[in-house]
Order: sequence, then structure tokens, then C-alpha cells
Amino acid sequence: MSFIIVYVTNADEVSATKLSNYLVENKYVACGNLFPIKSAYWWKGAIESGDEYVSIFKTIPENWERLKNMIEEIHPYDVPCIMKIEVEANEAYEKWIENSVDRKR
Repeated sequence: MSFIIVYVTNADEVSATKLSNYLVENKYVACGNLFPIKSAYWWKGAIESGDEYVSIFKTIPENWERLKNMIEEIHPYDVPCIMKIEVEANEAYEKWIENSVDRKR
């Protein structure tokens, strides 16, 4: 068994928390972790930098497309960062993730 983590950047703690709460409440993900970060990136031909929040969500691989589409729909960024990383963990933790999400398609 394996699961995925989905890495998403957010403008601030409020928007990261709102997204995380929505995804957990609707069982797209088993949980979300939020971290403050500093970012530097190209945007519209110039280097930008600033504070952001990163969200790390844990879910089953079958929920990837549904989760990605939902984040794109509600995320305030024009071009949100939504990255999938396949991972493995201890069996009990993986079972907890699988039992905490819906498999809706």
C-alpha cells in the first residue's frame, strides 16, 4: 500500500487554513500540515519574493485527479503550485489515511 502527499503553496496562513479545513472536512484528504515559508520565484518576467504558507496533504492515489481539480477550482492563485509525491509509510499510518478519506470519483 502507498499514499500520496500533495504540496501546495498559499499566499498566507488564512488561505492555507481555509483550504486545509475544506479538504479535510470533505474527506478529500486525511490531514493537512501547514508551514510558513520564504519563496523566491519568477512571475511575469521579474523575480518576486515573499512569505507564503505551504500545505502538505495526505491522501490515497485514487483521489489525485479529484483533489487537484478541486484545489485548482478554489485556490486564489492564477497558477497554483500543486505537486504530487508518491510515498510509503508504516502500515498503520497508511491504513489510517485510507480509512480517513472518501473514494468518490
